[in-house]
Amino acid sequence: MRQSVLLGLCCGAALALACDGAQRIHLREPVALSAQERAEFRAMAPLRILAIDAPPMVRYDQASDSHAGIAVDIWCFIAQELGLSYAILPGRGQTVAEKILEVQQGRADVFMPLSRQPERARHGIFTLPYYQSYYAIIARKGRGLRVRGMNDLAPYRVGVVKGVALEPRLQASLPATQLTSFDQTNSDGMFQALLDERLDPVVFSKSIFEEKRLTRDYFDLEVIHTLRDDPREYGFYFSATPRNQRLVEAFNRYLAVIDASESLARHEEGERQLIERYVEQRRQRTLLQTASVAAALLTLGFGLAFVRYRRLARRLAASNQQIGRQKQELQESNERLERLSLSDGLTGLANRRAFDQALQREHARRQRTGAPLSVLLIDVDHFKGVNDYYGHSTGDDYLRAIAQVLSRTVARASDLAARHGGEEFACLLPDTAAADVQRLAERIREATAGLALPNALAPTPQLTVSIGVATLKSGPATAQELLAQADAQLYAAKRAGRDRVHATVLRA
Repeated sequence: MRQSVLLGLCCGAALALACDGAQRIHLREPVALSAQERAEFRAMAPLRILAIDAPPMVRYDQASDSHAGIAVDIWCFIAQELGLSYAILPGRGQTVAEKILEVQQGRADVFMPLSRQPERARHGIFTLPYYQSYYAIIARKGRGLRVRGMNDLAPYRVGVVKGVALEPRLQASLPATQLTSFDQTNSDGMFQALLDERLDPVVFSKSIFEEKRLTRDYFDLEVIHTLRDDPREYGFYFSATPRNQRLVEAFNRYLAVIDASESLARHEEGERQLIERYVEQRRQRTLLQTASVAAALLTLGFGLAFVRYRRLARRLAASNQQIGRQKQELQESNERLERLSLSDGLTGLANRRAFDQALQREHARRQRTGAPLSVLLIDVDHFKGVNDYYGHSTGDDYLRAIAQVLSRTVARASDLAARHGGEEFACLLPDTAAADVQRLAERIREATAGLALPNALAPTPQLTVSIGVATLKSGPATAQELLAQADAQLYAAKRAGRDRVHATVLRA
C-alpha cells in the first residue's frame, strides 16, 4: 500500500511509518503503566510527527512514501504499547532548523531523530537517547589538511548543513566569511563545492557520508577526522506541553529498559545491502554503456582514424578504472559493516549476535568432542541507580570499565566476552571445567568490586556484579538450555543478595 500523510493508530492499515520493524524491539524488563495512563494516552489527539532522512535511524523511501529505521522501530513499538495515534507531516523541502522551529512553536508535536543540545532542550523536551553517532571532517583526497579537531578549522573555508547541532559552535569559532551553511535539501551542493575546491573541508554526519560516497560517486572525498570527543546522542524531540511532558515520561520508562540491538543490526545490515545493490546496478550500467560505446565505434572502425581508436581505449580504461574503484570501495564497506554488525559500539566487545553465533558453533563442536562448555551471564547490580543518580554518560563509563575487566580476565583465544544487552554481559568458555569457570567468575566479581566505582543509591554504595554460571559436562542439553540455566543461576544470585556467583553443572 502506498503510504502518505495519513492519520491512524500505530498498528492501523495506512501509515507513513514502516511499523513491521517494531517486532525487532524487546524489553529487558516489563514497564508498568496504570489503567488511567493507558486510557489517557489512547484518548489523545493524533501526534504530528516531522522526520528527516538520516540513516540508519530514519530512512525515507520515495518509492513507497514510507519511513523506516531504528528510530521508527522504537517509536512504533512504544506507540503500540501506549495506544497512541499519530500522523507524518509533509516537509521534504524544509531544513532541519525549520522543522525544529515547527515543534518549538507547537505546529508539530514530535521531531525524529534529533541530537540533544542545551538550546534545543530549553525550547522543547527530549526523551532519553536511543542512538549515538559522530560527525566527521571531510575533505578532498590528497589535500593534506592538518585537522585533528574543531579547533584546527580556523584557517579553512568550511561547509556545514543548516540547523545541525555543530553549526552554533562553528559560527562561534569561525569568521562569517569562512563558514558556508547549506540547506539540508542541498547537501549534495555542499559536497560539489568541496569537489570544486570552493570549500576546504565540510563537517557532516559520518554514517550518512559513507552512504553518499558510494551512491553519489564521491570517491575523491574522504573522512580526515572523526569527532569522537563530541558524540551525538539522538532521541525523540517533543514540543513543550503538559501533555507531551507526560508522554516523554512514559517514553523514558520504555527507553530505560529497551533492547534495540536486533533493530540496530538489521538496519546497519540493510544499509550494507542497499549499497551493494546500488553499486552492482551502477557497475552493470557502466558495463552496458561501455559495451554500447564499443559496439558503435567498432561498426565505424574501418572509417575511423587512429586517433579515434586511442580515444576509445582511453574511455574503456577510464570505465574499467571506475569499476575497480567501486569494487574496492564496496569490499571495504562490506568489511567495515561486517565488523560493526558483530561488535558493540559502546564497549568494543562482541555483541549479542556474535555471542549467539559463537555459542551455536561451540555447542556443535562440543557435541563432537565431548569437551565441557561453560557460559557466564553477568548483570550489573542496581545499575538503574547509576543512571538515575550520576547520569547515562557515567553509566556508559561504568559499562566500558567492566568491559575492560572482561577483556583482561577472559583472555584465551578460544574464549569470548560480549555485551549481551543493556547492563548484562556474557562470556563463552569452551573446554573449561566447572571448577575453573567458577574461579574465573569470582575473579571477575572481585575485579569489578576492585574498581571502587561509586553507586550512591545501592545498599552497598559501590558498583558490584552478580554472575550466573552453567557448565555443560555431559548429556543432550541444547545451547539455549545451557544459556537458560546460566540465566536461572544469575537470578538466583540476585535473589540471594547480589554481588555473588551461583553455578550449576548440566549432566545426563
